Amino acid sequence: EGEKKEEKEEEEEMPLMALNHVSRLCRSVKDSIEFYTKVLGFVEIERPQALDFEGAWLFNYGIGIHLVQSHDEDRLPSESHPLDPMDNHISFQCENMGAVEQKLRDMGIEYKKRTVDDEESGASIDQLFFTDPDGFMVEICNCENLKLVPAGSMGKIKLPFDRHNPPVELNKEER
Repeated sequence: EGEKKEEKEEEEEMPLMALNHVSRLCRSVKDSIEFYTKVLGFVEIERPQALDFEGAWLFNYGIGIHLVQSHDEDRLPSESHPLDPMDNHISFQCENMGAVEQKLRDMGIEYKKRTVDDEESGASIDQLFFTDPDGFMVEICNCENLKLVPAGSMGKIKLPFDRHNPPVELNKEER
C-alpha cells in the first residue's frame, strides 16, 4: 500500500523545471531595453516574427524578461510609487552586493538597502530595491545565505540536476 501511495504522489508532481521568464508592461520598450541591458546585464534576443505587437525579449542568467508596450497607463505603477520591500517585485540572486550597489550609485539610480537577520539560523540577507523605468520594483539579494526549509509536508523541493537553458545561437561572426 505504501508503494502505491508513493507512485501516486510522483504522478501528481508537475514536470516543471525552472522559471522561464517574467513579462513587464512598458511605457517605452526602448527605455526598458536600455535599463535591463545596461543596469542588469540582460541581452536582447530575437522574438518570433509571429508576435505582431511592440515588445522585446531579453535573456541572461537563465531567465528571460519579455517587454510589452503598454497602451493603458492605468496598468502601470504610478510614477510616484514608493520603494516598499513588501510590494510586488522580481528578485535576482547576486554574488557581489557591493559591486551592484556601486553601479546603482554610479548610474544615479535611487535604491533602498536593507539587511534581514535570521536570529534562528544566524544568517543575514542583504537586499537592494529599486525600480525600472516603469516603476516595477527590482530586488538584488544574496538570499543564498538563508537555507530553504520546507514548511510542513506540502511537497518536495525539486532542483534541476544541471541547469536547463534554452539553446543559444551564436552570431554569424562568432561561429
